[in-house]
Amino acid sequence: HDRAFLDHITVRTIEISGGKIYDYKCAYSEFVERREERIDMQKAAFDNQQREIKEIEAFIERFRYKATKAKQVQSRVKQLEKMDIVEIDDRDKSVMHFKFPPAPHSGKVTLELNHISKSYGEKNILNDINLLIPRGEKIAFVGRNGEGKTTLAKIICGVLDHTGEVKLGHEVKIGYYAQNQQDMLDPEKTVFETLDDVATGDMRVKVKSLLGAFLFSGETIDKKVKVLSGGEKARLSLAKMLLFPTNLLVLDEPTNHLDMLSKDILKSALLQFDGTLIVVSHDRDFLQGLTTKVYEFRKPHIKEYIGDIYDFLEEKRLKELDDLNRKQKVQQQAAPVVSQNKIDYEAKKADDREKRRVEKEIKKLEEQIDAMEKELAVLDEVMANPAAHPEVKVDDNFYWSYGKKKEDLQYLIDNWG
Repeated sequence: HDRAFLDHITVRTIEISGGKIYDYKCAYSEFVERREERIDMQKAAFDNQQREIKEIEAFIERFRYKATKAKQVQSRVKQLEKMDIVEIDDRDKSVMHFKFPPAPHSGKVTLELNHISKSYGEKNILNDINLLIPRGEKIAFVGRNGEGKTTLAKIICGVLDHTGEVKLGHEVKIGYYAQNQQDMLDPEKTVFETLDDVATGDMRVKVKSLLGAFLFSGETIDKKVKVLSGGEKARLSLAKMLLFPTNLLVLDEPTNHLDMLSKDILKSALLQFDGTLIVVSHDRDFLQGLTTKVYEFRKPHIKEYIGDIYDFLEEKRLKELDDLNRKQKVQQQAAPVVSQNKIDYEAKKADDREKRRVEKEIKKLEEQIDAMEKELAVLDEVMANPAAHPEVKVDDNFYWSYGKKKEDLQYLIDNWG
C-alpha cells in the first residue's frame, strides 16, 4: 500500500477488477492515470454502442410491419441479439470520509520531555532525550525498526515506564493510535458495541453515523470484531478515536492496514486537524506535506530536521554524498597515477560502444512503433464505422485488445523518448 515504494521499485502493475485482470507495464502512479484513460475509452465505446442500438431499434420499430423491409428488419434483430454490450469497469468509490473534531484549546506548549531514558536490561533504547513541542506542530518520527520510535510514543502517552520527566501542557488531551491498536479491541464485541460502550454525551446518538463514515453499515455493524479483516479493524480503531476530542494526536503506523484511498482520506483529515500531531511512519507518500519537522531515531539518540519527509531525505542524501566524496578523495590520493591519454582513449571506446547500442535500440523501437501505429489505425477505422466491418466482432475483447495496444504503443514511445 506504499505508493512511493511502488513507484520506485515496480515497472508493472496488475489490476484485478470485476473478475477481470488488466496488465499495465508501468508503476502505480502512472497506472492510475492509464486506468482513467481506459475507463474514459470504455465510456466512449459504450456511448457509441448505445447510439447504434437506438438507431437499429428505431429502424426495427419504423419498418416492423412493412413486408418489403421484413428481411432487413430481421437482419437488424439478429444484429442486436448477437451484440456484446460494452461494459464500463466500476471503480470502488467506497472510501471512508471523516474529519477530526476541533481540538480543545490548550497552552502554548503541548509537550515537554526532560532527560527521558529507557533501557531493557543492558540494552539502551533512549538516552537523555529532551524535547519541547509547541501547540499545533506536526512532527514525524522516522528511523529503522528497533530504534526507539514506538518506545518514545508509548512514553509520551503514559503507557510505558521510563526515567526522566514527561510534562503535558495545560489542558492537553492525548489521542493515541498504537501500532497494535487492532489487538486492543475486544474480539467478542460487535462493531457497534465497540463504540457504543465507550461513547458518552452527544456521541451516543452519533455512533451509527460515525460507523457509516468508516464504511460500517447495515449488517456489518453487528459483526464481531474477531471476524474483521486487518483493514476493518484499523478503520474501527480510527472511528473509536473520534469519540473523544483531542488536541495531541500520537499515531504509530496508522496506515499499516489501510488501502491507498483510505490512506488519502486519513491524510486529508490530518491536514485539517488543528491540534498537535506526532506520527510514526515509514510511508513516505503519506508523510509528504503532512509534517513540518522530522526526528530521526538512531538509538539511543534522536536528531531534528526542519521540513517534511522529502526535505529530510534530501538533506540526508547530501550529507551522505559529502561523506562519500571525502572517502573518495582519500582513496584518490593513495591511488597510482594513470596516463591521462589512456583514460581518454578508454572513455572514447566506451562512448562509441554505447552510441552504437543506443542507435540500434532506437531503430528497433521506431520499427515497432511504426507497426503498432498501423495496427491501431485499422482498429480506429473499425471503431469509427463498425457497420462497414461486419467481419470484425466489436465486443469487450475488442476494446480490451485496443486498449492494450494503446498501452504497448505508449510504452514503446516512452522508451524511444
